[in-house]
Amino acid sequence: MPDMFRTRPSKRWMAWLALALFVIVLDQLAKLMVVASFAYGEGLIITSFFNLVHVLNHGAAFSFLAGAGGWQRWFFTILAMVISVWLIIMIRRHQAERLQPLAFSLILGGAIGNVIDRVRIGAVIDYLDFHAAGWHFPAFNLADSAITLGVILMLLQTLLESRKSHD
Repeated sequence: MPDMFRTRPSKRWMAWLALALFVIVLDQLAKLMVVASFAYGEGLIITSFFNLVHVLNHGAAFSFLAGAGGWQRWFFTILAMVISVWLIIMIRRHQAERLQPLAFSLILGGAIGNVIDRVRIGAVIDYLDFHAAGWHFPAFNLADSAITLGVILMLLQTLLESRKSHD
């Protein structure tokens, strides 16, 4: 067993996991509010470019593979769980840093938030609908936003490390 699992968890590691848990809770609360407030397919115009809606995504990001016949539900669930285990290990490994574990924690929270939906109802609840001139960006949710921000932070960390190694 690796040494990192033989020692007691540090406060920093627990704080990063708490951030992931915060994302999960916030995501699930937002989805509960949407389901309680809107029938499936219903929405509310907020501004000229933003609506709150209640839609289901049976696929992955931007409804990728949404019409694939059902196998994608378990594929994306298992994939997210495997990635989540890896993220927990990476958070532990990089716990003393700032940017990297922040990125991993956001991705972890978002991934688990969407897995909960997939297991519970077979699809992910999306509710944020941005649009302009009749074109709608695919609806998404807080978990998707956390994942996206986490990936951006990972790329930023990679760029910063790359610049450091070239100096």
